Amino acid sequence: MTRPRRRPSVVSLFSGAGGLDIGLERAGWDVVTATDLSKPSMETLRRSQAAQVPIRGRRSGAHLDGTTLIEADVQDLSAADLRPARSPAGWRPDLLAGGPPCQPWSSAGHQKGLSDPRGKLIEQMLRLIGELQPRFVLFENVRGLVTAVGATKTPGEVLRSIQEDLAGMGYASQIATLNAADYGAAQRRVRLLLMATSDHAIPAFPEPTHDKAGKDGRKPWVTLGELLASLPKPDPKDVVRPTGERAELLRALTPGTGIKTGGRVMNNRPSGQWGYRQDSFLADLGLPSRTIRAASTPDWVRLPDEDDLRRLTWEECAALQGFPRNWQFSGTRASVFQQIGNAVQVDMAEAVGEALITSLRAGPVSEPPVTPPWPPELVKRVKYTEAEHRVNGVLRVRVRAKAVDTPTG
Repeated sequence: MTRPRRRPSVVSLFSGAGGLDIGLERAGWDVVTATDLSKPSMETLRRSQAAQVPIRGRRSGAHLDGTTLIEADVQDLSAADLRPARSPAGWRPDLLAGGPPCQPWSSAGHQKGLSDPRGKLIEQMLRLIGELQPRFVLFENVRGLVTAVGATKTPGEVLRSIQEDLAGMGYASQIATLNAADYGAAQRRVRLLLMATSDHAIPAFPEPTHDKAGKDGRKPWVTLGELLASLPKPDPKDVVRPTGERAELLRALTPGTGIKTGGRVMNNRPSGQWGYRQDSFLADLGLPSRTIRAASTPDWVRLPDEDDLRRLTWEECAALQGFPRNWQFSGTRASVFQQIGNAVQVDMAEAVGEALITSLRAGPVSEPPVTPPWPPELVKRVKYTEAEHRVNGVLRVRVRAKAVDTPTG
């Protein structure tokens, strides 16, 4: 009788509701340990583990089957805590994966960066990489980290310092920004990915399988309308309709537009820089959705067979993030939306996981891998940010200081 081949192992940090872990397990990895500080997120993982949710693409097996789930602050964990029971002291995971909280770098927050205590959790991930010495590292975060500033206030220095710290531990790394819609998700969600290794070839980032126009042998993007049509009708208790004065403004919108915010004056935009209110946007059903946020105010939709507008439900947002329909979310309604919005999009995670596993199975390389230059589009983004800081930097500091000092109660 042939024994089944051991699946490569993953230690998952900042696991949240498990989006990254689901994608990696679909790609052929086994998550041996998953940890997070959030009680609702860990309860979601425990309930989903108990539910034995099948892994799509595998003949047998369930997500998180046998996974050790640890509810703890990553600052209190060591390599010994994360190694599987009865494993030897020098055990190394094939992959250490995680996305430290993105709020310090996200455009949806105050972008405090390293001054936000959550921004320092990157240091804890680097510490555990040094202790565990995984064969591969996968790091995920918001695109804003590409231009994040550190001690010298230079755009890009935080990400460069992460790569330098990895290099100091012997890891070569490669970065890219990927759009989940390019991998079959019905959501336009762009995220920064970093892959690192010390003794294998650095994997190439996966080629897109979809694009907006469906050119060059790729499939067209999956639209929000197509995704919603594939789902059951929402539970009436989860449906939110517009009310009050804002209802008429929302009903008058053209799909793909929203209620505008007040213009913020900039030195190079004297008439103001406006945007759409995050809680007042009418989605275009003919495109993938906008990025799902960690808030209970997702975009509005107007479906052909419904009489009025409504918000996307939490179950629809979970589907846009790629979660299985029977994933067992736990916590309050606000917490569930937060868990969903903070998760890594599953389809994109699966594509990246396949690239990593291909490199792992190819075996170690004879020469140490070398960190390649940043992609031109990211270099261009940093240069643009540098120029923008020169023009509007002082004004931005004043605006953020006012936002922090203004009482919100």
